[in-house]
Amino acid sequence: MSDVPARRIVVWCPDWPVVAASRAAELEPLVPAAVFAANRVVACSATARDSGVRRGMRRREAQGRCPELVVCEHDPARDVRFFEPVVIAVEELVPGVEVVRPGLVAVPARGPARYFGGEEVAAEKLVDEIDAQTGVECRIGVADGLFAAILAARHARHVEPGGSREFLAPLPIEEIEQLADRLGQKQAAAQPELVDLLRRLGIGTLGEFAALGSSDVATRFGPAAVLAHRAAGGQEERPVKRRRPPPELVVTEELDPPVDRVDRAAFVAKVLADELHAKLGDLGLACTRLGISARTGNGEELHRVWRCAEPLTPAATADRVRWQLDGWLNGRSRKGKPTAGLDELSLRPEEVVGAGGLQLDLLSAATGEAAARAGRAFARVQGMLGPEAVLTGVLGGGRDPRDQVRFVPWGDERRAALPVEPPWPGRIPAPSPTVVPGDPWPARVLDASGEPVWITGRLGLSAAPQAVEVGGGRSRAVAGWAGPWPVTERWWVDLLAGGSGQTAPDSQVPPRALVRLQVVLVPESSDRESDEVALLLVHERGDWWVQGTYR
Repeated sequence: MSDVPARRIVVWCPDWPVVAASRAAELEPLVPAAVFAANRVVACSATARDSGVRRGMRRREAQGRCPELVVCEHDPARDVRFFEPVVIAVEELVPGVEVVRPGLVAVPARGPARYFGGEEVAAEKLVDEIDAQTGVECRIGVADGLFAAILAARHARHVEPGGSREFLAPLPIEEIEQLADRLGQKQAAAQPELVDLLRRLGIGTLGEFAALGSSDVATRFGPAAVLAHRAAGGQEERPVKRRRPPPELVVTEELDPPVDRVDRAAFVAKVLADELHAKLGDLGLACTRLGISARTGNGEELHRVWRCAEPLTPAATADRVRWQLDGWLNGRSRKGKPTAGLDELSLRPEEVVGAGGLQLDLLSAATGEAAARAGRAFARVQGMLGPEAVLTGVLGGGRDPRDQVRFVPWGDERRAALPVEPPWPGRIPAPSPTVVPGDPWPARVLDASGEPVWITGRLGLSAAPQAVEVGGGRSRAVAGWAGPWPVTERWWVDLLAGGSGQTAPDSQVPPRALVRLQVVLVPESSDRESDEVALLLVHERGDWWVQGTYR
């Protein structure tokens, strides 16, 4: 099967969380309002932006810039409930609607283009229908691939077939954050960090990011960046290797008596979500498009499809079912609203992928019975070999790469010893080393004459490094180097012990000072890129050590 992105029409309603919140509170259109989650702006109205309010801003700063700002709390169920009339308006004209998130829906472009006589005509029809039924402002975009179509909608563009890569190329690299709404929580949180890292590496546009080799992106940046890299190149976010779900994966629950309240239906949704993922897990599959169906006591059939760039977890599945049930039962539109309680609820995986390629970590992948089995196995090993036999890595803060990961026994609280967020002066900036040895490897740094390079009392290099020996092996020439970066920690300990506290002469290094140096070694074979390696060296108490490697 060829990896050709499907043509899609995307309907985007700008600032939907704040639009839904304003409609729920019956605010006037020009009243400045913002939606907050964890005291940060999730979305804000145009009038609030005119006053300087921006997404991600803290509540106090936002209210300082716009004193009359109306504060609304983030409520995904409310967003779905008020967005349901828009989805119904789209369904009136085009079948196969997929909800990407509240405020954003996608439909296949081929059918509407044939029926209405062109993609642009179909887009105009959708705008008119949504405005007539709901009065909601929206933008339409058409392109190859979902990511390109979303950005086309944000820019109100119609991208010709085959032109997605050229359309995406000049856009700023920050646009890849549009993927965050469809990723898992951990990968979504990593998107701003990825953007910041790419910016510091000199990659400012989607085209420059797409020009990188896919294998380099996979080995250096991780799975979330691989998805973003494919999207930036105008490809499908996930390779086209989808499978037709087996019919036995459909899970159904008869509701007796019929359910007309969201809280009761949400309990059933959680049970069905766990059952569905147990069946998927038995077959080694994961769901990327979820179909939610319901039947009312009067025989009405309701159906909606939710799309996610990353495979859904049981919790994410239950959330989407609950939001959709809230949209149906408490929706603002008379069309499509059930006239009786729900007496049947079904979940169907519309699209599945092999779970083996997800590369989830152990704690993310283990759910339900699988988590219980894993926990029992770990506890058994600890019983035989002791608590320290099964360890879990915990990320934390610190200046030294060795301090940023610590291991705690399985079952203990997984809390960082040092906070990650505060700035750490002297910390090596990203990218971090790909390998950090448990015990640093001894090394020698040599100058042009083959003499050891040492550190002066002013924490500088005695000469430019020209070669490096690691572990007594053969020396390799240095192609480039950066540093040195001195760090002096716990200097007051020497003062308390009776030290003079005076600056050391040029021939003497302060006892608690260390100096870091990054070097790129010349490949041993000119035709082998795998020989390219960079080292993070540290000079501590008179010796050089390899603290990490970059590949």
